[in-house]
Amino acid sequence: MGAPVRVEREIDGTTVEYEDVPVEGDRIERLLRVLLTEHWARITLGPVVQGAAWEIRFVRPPSLSTSEGYLTVDTGEWHFHLCVTDPPAGDRPDLARARRVARAAFFRQTGGPCTPASYGLRLWNGLGEQMVTVFFPNPFFDDAGRRLAVPDPARTALWEELRRRFS
Repeated sequence: MGAPVRVEREIDGTTVEYEDVPVEGDRIERLLRVLLTEHWARITLGPVVQGAAWEIRFVRPPSLSTSEGYLTVDTGEWHFHLCVTDPPAGDRPDLARARRVARAAFFRQTGGPCTPASYGLRLWNGLGEQMVTVFFPNPFFDDAGRRLAVPDPARTALWEELRRRFS
């Protein structure tokens, strides 16, 4: 892998190992397009902050479009926007820096109260606020969220493949 691993301890005692992903150019847009067009059925996503976790699963492929630096992910019933590339040149530079993905990292979280480990991707804006967390298939749970009797390490393959491609 490319980037060094940073280890952080969360307030709840979990340990999170982050491997940063370069955010320049359209790299994050390309990564999200791979996830949302090829692997939409295998991921869960949403903001995850202390006291709230939005664990959204897609029931069909979302449509994706980009405009003025924003990737729009549309399910038909609802949609969201992520500023993944530079907004228009006429935007205020301070707003552009605040809104755009400023940090992205693949992570492995261990010691949590719900699962022995989680594997994912997290994006932050220029203010250091979390924009979205993407959870990959988990070796401790099946696709329906049921605990496996025996962990299946092959379920980390997608996370490992995308770390190799984008880190």
